[in-house]
Amino acid sequence: MSLINIRNLSFEYDGSFEKVFENVNLQLDTAWKLGFTGRNGRGKTTLLKLLMGELEYTGEIISSVDFEYFPYTPADAYFAADVIREIAPQAEDWQIRRELSLLEADEALMYRPFDLLSNGEQTKILIIGMFLRENSFLLIDEPTNHLDVHAREILAAYLKKKSGFILVSHDRAFLDACIDHILVINKMNIEVQKGNFSTWNENRERQEQFERTKNERLKKEISQLEQAAKKAAAHSDKLAAEKIGFDPTKTEKSKGRRDFISKKSAKLMNRAKSMETRIEKNISEKNKLLKNVEEVSSLKLSPLKYHSSQMIDFRNVSLCYDGEAVFKDVSFTVCQGDRIAICGQNGSGKTGLIKLLLGENENYQGTITMGSRLKISYVCQSADSLRGTLDDYVEKYNVDEALFKAILRKLDFSRELFSRPIESYSQGQKKKVMLARSLSEQAHLYIWDEPLNYIDVLSRIQIEELLKASEATLLFVEHDKRFCEQTATKQILL
Repeated sequence: MSLINIRNLSFEYDGSFEKVFENVNLQLDTAWKLGFTGRNGRGKTTLLKLLMGELEYTGEIISSVDFEYFPYTPADAYFAADVIREIAPQAEDWQIRRELSLLEADEALMYRPFDLLSNGEQTKILIIGMFLRENSFLLIDEPTNHLDVHAREILAAYLKKKSGFILVSHDRAFLDACIDHILVINKMNIEVQKGNFSTWNENRERQEQFERTKNERLKKEISQLEQAAKKAAAHSDKLAAEKIGFDPTKTEKSKGRRDFISKKSAKLMNRAKSMETRIEKNISEKNKLLKNVEEVSSLKLSPLKYHSSQMIDFRNVSLCYDGEAVFKDVSFTVCQGDRIAICGQNGSGKTGLIKLLLGENENYQGTITMGSRLKISYVCQSADSLRGTLDDYVEKYNVDEALFKAILRKLDFSRELFSRPIESYSQGQKKKVMLARSLSEQAHLYIWDEPLNYIDVLSRIQIEELLKASEATLLFVEHDKRFCEQTATKQILL
C-alpha cells in the first residue's frame, strides 16, 4: 500500500476566465478501486492529465507509483499480443491467457491484428496490458463507451477483482459493480468517500435536503428578526425623542420618569443591536449553504401529435451486409407514446436498424411501413463532426435559439461556452449540444443512437425524468442499463 498526495494543486488553461482547480488537497490510497465522476467540463480528464504530468501546474503531486492512462495508443504493434507486450514488456503468455479468461475472451484474440478488433475487444486488450504492467496505477477514462450491456458487466466483474485504479465513468450500474471508493468533483470542492456511486448519491441527496431545509428555516428566522428589529428600533427612537423633547420638572408627575425612559430606550437599542448581530450571523450561516447543491432543473419536450396511433411497422425484416445476415425476421411496431430500447450485443445490427428507419440503407428483406409525413429528430453516435460556433449550429438546424440555449444551461452548460468554438468542447459537452438540438426540435418521433456516451450522471437523470414525464415517442440504442430500465416501455432484442 502507498499513497498519492496532492497538495495545493492549482491549474488553469490559457485564456480561461477561471481556474479549473485551486488549492486542491487530496490523499488517495493506491489499493483503492476508485470511481471518478462529476458534471461534464468540471475537469475529470484534466486531473488525469495532471497526474500523468502532461500539463503544467502549481502545487505538488507525490506518488511512488507510475501512472498509466487508458485509452492507450499503441506505437507500432500489429497483433494484439504485441500491444500487450508493448505496455507490459515482462508479461508472459500464461498471464495474458489468464487475463483473457477473466474477461471471457478467446485466446485466439492474441494473434489477430489489433486494428481489426472491435472496440470492445480493443478495450479488453489494452486493459489487460495495463494491469499486467508492474508498479502501475491505472487512470481509466470512460472505458464503457460503445460497449454493450453484457460487455460492461464482464468488464465490471474483471475490475472488481483488481485494485489500484481511478475509473472515470457515468454509468451508475457499472460504477456500483466494481468500485469501493468514489471521487467526485462538485461545484465548489472535490471530495472522496468510501462506497460506490449509489451510497455517495444517497449521501448527496440527504445533505442537499438538509441544507435546503436549514436554508428555509434561516430565511424565516431572518425575516422575523428583521421585523422585530424594526419595531424595537422605532420604539427606541420614540422613547429617545420623549427623553429630550420636554421639561420633566414641568410636565412629569414623576420626577423619575426621565431616568426610566432613558434606561428603557437604552435597553431597546441594545436589543435591536443584538437582533442585528443575530441577523448577520444567520445570513453568514445561510450563505455557507447550497454552495455545492447541484441544481437539476426540469427539462421540457414538446413533441408533435401524429395523426395516427401507429407510426412504423416492421414485418419480418432481415438486414444483410456483404451477403451475410446481421439480423433476421425482426418484427415490431412503433406507436405514439412508445419509448423503445433497441438492445443487443455489439455487431447485432442496432445502428443498422436505425439507418433503415432513416432510409439510409436499402439492403434488406421484409416490409417496412413508415407513416406519411412523419417528422423525425435524430441524434447519431459520434459528435466528432461538430464544427464552428453554436450560432452556426442553430442556423444549420433552424431551431429556436433561446430554447436551445436554455436547455443547454439546464444541462449545466456555462455561458462562457456559448462564445467558444464547438471544437474546444469536451466530448460530453458536444453530446449535450446534439441532445439540446433534438430536444428543441418538434418531431413526431425521436431516434437516438447511443445518446449518453460521455454524458454526466446528473444530466442522464434529468433526461430520464423528462422522458418519463413527456408523451414523446422515442426509439433509442443505449447501453446504460439503469437508464434503459428507467426509461424504456418496450425492448427490441436483436
